Amino acid sequence: MQDWWRARNPWFGRVFRTFVVLVFTLGATSAAGRWQPGAHPLSAAGAAWLVATVLTLLVVHRYPLPVFVVTAASAYAFYASPEPGGPIILVPTIALFMLTRRSGPVVAGWTGAGVLVAGYAAHVITTRSFAIAPSAGVFVVWLAAVIGIGTAVRYQFAALAARREQAVEHRHRLAEQERLQIAREVHDVVAHSLAMINVQAGVAAHVADRRPEQAKEALLNIKAASASALNDLRATLAVLRSGEDKAPAPSLSQLGELLDHARSAGLEVRLHGDAGDVPAPVAGAAYRILQESLTNVVRHADGAQHVDVHLDRRPGSLTLTVRDDGRATTAPTPGHGLRGMNERAAALGGTVRAGLVSATGGGFEVRAELPVKGEQARGREQ
Repeated sequence: MQDWWRARNPWFGRVFRTFVVLVFTLGATSAAGRWQPGAHPLSAAGAAWLVATVLTLLVVHRYPLPVFVVTAASAYAFYASPEPGGPIILVPTIALFMLTRRSGPVVAGWTGAGVLVAGYAAHVITTRSFAIAPSAGVFVVWLAAVIGIGTAVRYQFAALAARREQAVEHRHRLAEQERLQIAREVHDVVAHSLAMINVQAGVAAHVADRRPEQAKEALLNIKAASASALNDLRATLAVLRSGEDKAPAPSLSQLGELLDHARSAGLEVRLHGDAGDVPAPVAGAAYRILQESLTNVVRHADGAQHVDVHLDRRPGSLTLTVRDDGRATTAPTPGHGLRGMNERAAALGGTVRAGLVSATGGGFEVRAELPVKGEQARGREQ
């Protein structure tokens, strides 16, 4: 409850700290007036003097330098007065500590040195002597000790703040990476499925009257594509809701189903080569890159009828090439799909290049080079 109140009202800690220092200073000084040899009891004026000095701590967080100078001068004058000695030095000590924390050791050091010089000047004026008592060295040690402790605390708090900022930045970076991953998954699932559904719907509408069997086949393909898309979307949304379920994990083991979807859209897809046994992250990235490439052929390739898919498996790498025979004459504008392919490859340390097969047309090609980590090192050892 106290921590909650302190968070809601920062003055709680300041008033509490000032009250404790005030009680301690008044109590110790009053006791010194009774028990110190030759000391006089603390007078009412002396008590008021102590109260006024201690109350400056209420604003020390805002004005540490002026509070330190004022309280140091007040403490010096109090010790020079007939009032009994006491712990009033605690007040400028707290002010110097706060000054060091807020402004650093350089400002605190110069300010403290200036206060010591001013105190020595006052000593010379009042005593008409340049002599310095050996006990004066205690003030130099006091100044260095307080500034040293304040500097250590200042750096400790700075290190804690830096670690908190790094932790927050790390959480934001992880959240951003997770959002990008989910965005890629949703885009790949939705774009591919909707492209296939759009093509099949067009086929069904075109042949509904003349070839009802072909229209029925197209509708069944639409049903299968929509069901697959809904399953993937449910799994992806489960990640957003709870973070416990895993996102859809496509693999090249589903390559046949993916090629069949493209063939049902009217493309002749030819597969060359075999990916072999590759790690799950590489297989998943290759599947999504191939899926997006086939989706782009269905949606954007003008007059494309044939698509060649090449899988080149070598020690330490997997190269995927997708080439269509559309009538593309200009390079496409990079969108979410091409950006997603590049991000998937870059996450594995690979690259994706996409462009026209030739400057005069003749199709579009996507080439992804994905490293298979660990195999090159094993090959060199053998």
